[in-house]
Amino acid sequence: MFSKETYQQRRNQLKQQVKSGILLFLGNEESSMNYADNTFHYRQDSSFLYFFGSDYPGLAAIIDIDENREIIFGDELTIDHIVWMGTQPSIKEKSEAVGINETAPLSSLKDYLDKAVAKGRMVHHLPPYRPEHQIKLFDLLQVHPNIAAKNASADFIQAVVNQRNYKSAEEIVQIENAVNITADMHLTAMRMARPGMKEAEIAAAVQEIALAAGGQLSFPTIATINGQTLHNHYHGNTLKSGDMVLIDCGAENGMHYAGDMSSTFPVDKKFTPRQKEIYQIALNAHEAAIAALRPGVRFKDVHLKACLTIAEGMKQMGFMKGDLEEAIQQGAHALFFPCGLGHMMGMDVHDMENLGEEFVGYNGQAKSTQFGLKSLRLGRELEAGFVLTIEPGIYFIPELIEKWKTEKRFEQFINYEKVEQYKDFGGLRNEEDFLITPDGARLLGKPIPKTIADVEQQRN
Repeated sequence: MFSKETYQQRRNQLKQQVKSGILLFLGNEESSMNYADNTFHYRQDSSFLYFFGSDYPGLAAIIDIDENREIIFGDELTIDHIVWMGTQPSIKEKSEAVGINETAPLSSLKDYLDKAVAKGRMVHHLPPYRPEHQIKLFDLLQVHPNIAAKNASADFIQAVVNQRNYKSAEEIVQIENAVNITADMHLTAMRMARPGMKEAEIAAAVQEIALAAGGQLSFPTIATINGQTLHNHYHGNTLKSGDMVLIDCGAENGMHYAGDMSSTFPVDKKFTPRQKEIYQIALNAHEAAIAALRPGVRFKDVHLKACLTIAEGMKQMGFMKGDLEEAIQQGAHALFFPCGLGHMMGMDVHDMENLGEEFVGYNGQAKSTQFGLKSLRLGRELEAGFVLTIEPGIYFIPELIEKWKTEKRFEQFINYEKVEQYKDFGGLRNEEDFLITPDGARLLGKPIPKTIADVEQQRN
């Protein structure tokens, strides 16, 4: 937990932005896996953590701007709870640790809000992403679950985004800690993989590192020989000679800040010649994107620069043809790169995605609906203090190739005869985390091997 002054400053800044009304924060509950007492790993809502710092279930909070009140609502543990869970801080102690002196039982929250609504006062809430929050909003504010997301306060969302998008110096320390743990996870995977090993063995090894460092995974690990599947959480395959392993994993540290990195390496000690060629094209796009990072540049343009670099490499190898600028404008390159270059990162691995990409990644600007480009989570102009990922990749997705070929899509730009020869190639990417600085960008955490020579050195 940060100092109470940090949380006070954050709440004061929020009040200055929204200006009036009541800001309602719903903390997360325990989530049962198959019966009430057997729960999934508990994770507090990130905005609740950001403004109130309390990492416990069963809490809610309000910031009443007009009456200058800040209240945390929660119920004290009973003796039965203490028998099973041990002694824990009281609601008052939890609240005072973040500079809040007023607490109340959870049951009194509805009465507080009812009185405010009866006076015609505005109660702001954020979009709910858990079913229990939808139910709570119905109970507290009579907001039907079907419209709860649409009913969320745009002013409240924008204010939270305006704060959390810009990482403070103490947040950067935490993010770098998470990224360093993440780097250790990747180095372990890169060094341990051998023919005959199961993907699950690698997934287990990287999770052990995150847990041993006092945290958790920041998202379910991707450890796969089928890198062409973008979010592949299946770990049942056996590594074979000639395969590549794609690892996309991250640690969430004890302060709930995330790391997110990807690496690709051969199961053998060396890449094959055709693996090297494709890998180098993706790495060239990676480096081109990094070189373009600075304040004032639209991330969408950085993405398109990476797309052009990939297209140029694929044209040299005979996969693409024709006017590449036109090919990218029409989206032909998305056969090989059907996703976005990167995303914001912080307390969430896709930071604040629950609040809406139009606010976080696009600052109110419209997103593209074009295949590939529509998956770009971040398109806005970059500013100092942003933390983001860079993760271009090249993917040969057999079903997508077959669909486009059958439909004769972009035949003026794609050499399907050449593509057919690589239909079984799989996919690859590298991913690193960056802080936008006043004059450019800085790699966060310790670097992991990404050149062909450096990766192969780890494999020997």
